[in-house]
Amino acid sequence: MKFLISTRTLKVGWAALAAGALSLLFASAASAQEYTARLSVHWGPTHHSAIHAKMFADEVNKRADGRLRIDYFPSGQLFGIREQLGAVTSGAVEMGGIVAVVSFPPINKNFNVVSITGMFDSYGEQRAFFQDDPTGKAVWDDITTKSDSVLLMYDPVGPVMTFSSQELNGVKSMSGLKARALIGAERPMWEALGANTVSMPTGEVYSGLQTGIIDTINSPPGSIRAFSWWEYLTHGQKPYQYYADAYIMANKTWFNELPQDLQQLLIDVGQEVGQISTDEILKTGEETLAEFQERGGIVTELEGDALAEFNTLMSDKVMPVIAETVDADVIAAASAFTAN
Repeated sequence: MKFLISTRTLKVGWAALAAGALSLLFASAASAQEYTARLSVHWGPTHHSAIHAKMFADEVNKRADGRLRIDYFPSGQLFGIREQLGAVTSGAVEMGGIVAVVSFPPINKNFNVVSITGMFDSYGEQRAFFQDDPTGKAVWDDITTKSDSVLLMYDPVGPVMTFSSQELNGVKSMSGLKARALIGAERPMWEALGANTVSMPTGEVYSGLQTGIIDTINSPPGSIRAFSWWEYLTHGQKPYQYYADAYIMANKTWFNELPQDLQQLLIDVGQEVGQISTDEILKTGEETLAEFQERGGIVTELEGDALAEFNTLMSDKVMPVIAETVDADVIAAASAFTAN
């Protein structure tokens, strides 16, 4: 039996083969494409949050097998603490280390609820409010929508306390201090204490302490070591005031353009390293305070009448002012959430 194949059939066959080959070629090229991203943080290399931000970048680079490379820029090489989220939103960088109490309230004032002393008693509780409570989630979604950002990793900077080059032993000792203010929610406290307030970004604090422009700051313990502020700070005062959280966030438009497996890689690594960072942050703070004391620093933990006086000032004069910046329904929702 003879089979006759027309010239037209051969042409169609070759065209189909060529199309298939081209499709495979393009698919191969797409899978081999290398995506790049810049991760900008203001923290110095020895800062707790910087260490884990770099760990995140290194682990993604290792697992991505050449398909995604994160270039890491610490120490404010690209952007300072107040500019990080704007850089992510604009696409000036693909990822940034975002300190929430600095970057979020200008977008949605209700994030100031985290600055109310005693509102949340752990990072887990604070995070759960913004992820699980309908009111908290609405605040979070509004912020991430307006900033075109997506959360990849929790990278906390630590609970905040007061440090100074002057003696700290209660409310009266803080009158007349020259206090640095990074966020608006700090001002009511300094004003109630009778301190003079100076607005100052993180990158200027060292020179501010060196020249005497400021002598007092609110800070997580880890920052006084990482930025060498303890060269001028000699006293610390507890209690911790609130839990300062930070995140590695990505430009959402860029993130959504990645292949799905690379998106999942970023999320998976972020969850793993973020858990390590969270698990270690409180211990890191206490270890820093121990080193601070070994260097001759004095840490006072208010108790008795001194603590009662501080708490009364916070509840009667400071918290009502901060509460005015937060919608009543958000405060009510956060209070109900933490009560349960």
